[in-house]
Amino acid sequence: MHFCVNKSKCIDMKKLSLYLLAVSLTLAVSAQSKNISAVFSYATFTIPEQNSHYVETCLSFDAWTMTFAEIEPGKFRATAEITLIAKIGDSVCYWKKYNLNSPVVNDTNTLGFNVIDLQRFSLANGIYDLDITIRDVVSNAKPVNVSDKLIVFYEQDRPAMSSLQLIASATKTTNPNVFSRHGYDMEPYINDYLPESIKQISYYYEVYNIDSEVGKDAVVTCYYIEDFETGARVTDIVSKRQSASKIIPVFGTIDISKLPSGHYNLMVEVLNRDGETLLYKKLPFFRSNPNVEPEPLSDYAATFAAQYTDTAVLNTYIDALMHISSPDERKAAKEVIKSKSLDKKQAYLYNFWAKRNPISPAKAWNDYRVLVDYVLKEFSYPLTPGHHTDRGRVYLQYGPPDFVRDEKNFVGTTTSAGNNEFSNEYEGSMGHIYYLPYQLWRYNQPKADQPNRVFIFWDEFRSGYYKLLHSNAKGEIQDMKWEQVLSNRQLPENAIGEVGKQFQRGY
Repeated sequence: MHFCVNKSKCIDMKKLSLYLLAVSLTLAVSAQSKNISAVFSYATFTIPEQNSHYVETCLSFDAWTMTFAEIEPGKFRATAEITLIAKIGDSVCYWKKYNLNSPVVNDTNTLGFNVIDLQRFSLANGIYDLDITIRDVVSNAKPVNVSDKLIVFYEQDRPAMSSLQLIASATKTTNPNVFSRHGYDMEPYINDYLPESIKQISYYYEVYNIDSEVGKDAVVTCYYIEDFETGARVTDIVSKRQSASKIIPVFGTIDISKLPSGHYNLMVEVLNRDGETLLYKKLPFFRSNPNVEPEPLSDYAATFAAQYTDTAVLNTYIDALMHISSPDERKAAKEVIKSKSLDKKQAYLYNFWAKRNPISPAKAWNDYRVLVDYVLKEFSYPLTPGHHTDRGRVYLQYGPPDFVRDEKNFVGTTTSAGNNEFSNEYEGSMGHIYYLPYQLWRYNQPKADQPNRVFIFWDEFRSGYYKLLHSNAKGEIQDMKWEQVLSNRQLPENAIGEVGKQFQRGY
C-alpha cells in the first residue's frame, strides 16, 4: 500500500507525527516510463535490561513501479540500491548500503505485490539526521534522497513507551526471522492511509520499566480512536489488565469497517489501578471509507458548548485552553481555530472538557471560564489579550494566587554599613533603593510542585504591562539577578534587598 505516488517528481510525504518517533515517507523517482514508488517508516525501541536502544526501519516497494530485468530465460527480477545513514552533525553513527531484490517472477504483467525490507540497528540516545537514498539499479535512473530527523531517547529504569506501530499482519512464529517479536511474526503497515479494503487495523508497542512506577501492582492498557480535529472519541475504550514488568509487549486489533472517511488519532494509554494515565501515545491516520455515511456531529444543543454561537468568542475560549493543553491538543486547536465551522469549534470545546471530566464537563469548563473571563478583563493590554500575557498564562495554569502584593513605587531603605536591610555583604551608606513597579504572587500549594511557590512580575516601562521576571516554581523563569534588574542596578550584585526578603517570605 502507498499514498500519493502518481507523480514524476520526488515526493516526501510526512503524515505521522515526529512526536511519536515514527514517520512515513513516500518516495518516487523517474524510471524510464514509470515511477519507482516506496514507503519508508521507522520506529524506536529499547531493551531495558541492557539499556540498549535500537531503530527499526521498513521499506515497502510497489513491485509494479519497479523496473524488472531478465536474469535468465523467462525469469525477471527488480533491484533497488538502498543507502541508509544516521548522523549527528558531520559524525556518522550508522551507515549501510545494500541491494533490495524483488522475488523472481515469470510474468512482468502480474506484479500486484509489495517488496518489503526491514532493518534493525543500535543507536544511543540522541537527535540524528536520517538520510535515505534509493536508486533503481535496473533502470539506473537518478537516485532520490530523503532526509528527516530521528529522535532516540530512553532513560534507564524510567517508564517509557516505544514507538506506536500499525501492523499489516501478525502470525505465530514457527521459524524465527527478522519480523519475529515476542512469539509473533509482525509485518509493519507503513502508511498512514487506510483504504476501504482494510476492515481492521492492528497495532503494536512496548511498555518499559512500568514496574518502577507501580511496583507489583498491575496496570491497564487501553486504546480507542478519536477525531483528529475535535478530539471527540469515536470508538469505545477497550482495556486490558497487564502484570507490571520491565517490558510489556502490547498487540491489539481494532475493527474500522464502520469508521467513515476522515482524519483520526489512534490513542493508546497505560493507566494505574486508580485510572490515572501514566503513559500515552497517539498515531494520526487517514481513513477512506466512502460507502459508510459519516454520523452527524453530536447534537451540542443540550450542552454548554451550544451557548457559544459567535465564532470569535469560541476562538478566544479555545485559544485560552492552550496553557493547559498537551502539544497535540495545541496543534489540533490551531486547526480548529482556522476552521470556519461553528460545529467543529463547539465540538472541540465540549470534547476538551469531556475528556477531563466525563461526568460533568460543563462544570469543569465553567470553573475554567471564570478564570479566562477574569484574565481577559484584568490583564488584557492593547493588541494583547489577557491570556497571552505572562500574568494571564500563570493565572490560567496555576489558578488564582493565594496572596498578591502590588507595589507601584516601592522604596527600600538602607541604614548604615554593617547594619542594613539588604545583606551583611552590602557596605553602603544611608540611602534608598527605588524599585520598578512589581507584583508578587504566592501559591501555597500549586499543582505538581512544592508548596509556597512565588512569582515576581515587573512593569519595566511603567506602562501597565507586566512580564514574569523570576519564580521558584519548576519550569518557570529563574534569574538569580532578578532583584538587581528590578532595582535598575541600584542594588549591589550579591545583596538581598527588601524585595528579595519579600520573595523569600512569600509576602
